Amino acid sequence: MRLTKFTDLALRAVMRLAVSEQTGPLTTREVAEAMDVPYAHMAKAITRLQHLGVLEARRGRGGGLGLTGLGRQASVGWLIRELEGQGEVVACDGDPPCPLRGACRLRRALADAQEAFYASLDALTVADLVTSPTGPVLIGLTGRRTE
Repeated sequence: MRLTKFTDLALRAVMRLAVSEQTGPLTTREVAEAMDVPYAHMAKAITRLQHLGVLEARRGRGGGLGLTGLGRQASVGWLIRELEGQGEVVACDGDPPCPLRGACRLRRALADAQEAFYASLDALTVADLVTSPTGPVLIGLTGRRTE
């Protein structure tokens, strides 16, 4: 199983924001710079995470992005499921549809493997992902882009 670049980016943003309480609120631009990705890509990921209720944006002085209670305690498996959507590993009903789709055992096996992948991540929370040694590295990230 391979995650989309969008999901990878969103997970990295959540991890960076999980340690931002130690350094102060961050803007979308600062998160993008710390992760060395284009601002527009990060903005899309941040918007999706806001819609999921994982993070919130506060305007004005002292504002910035922050994780919600849900964001801090979210299961990594749940978060990846939400970001990746309900798609299957293979496109049996694609164009053209697979001629084996009505009698194929591979489709079920792949669906079971996909769920096992997610289930193995259900025990991890976002907070678990940022314990040492990851947390200190995340705090030390500084921007390298100037876009």
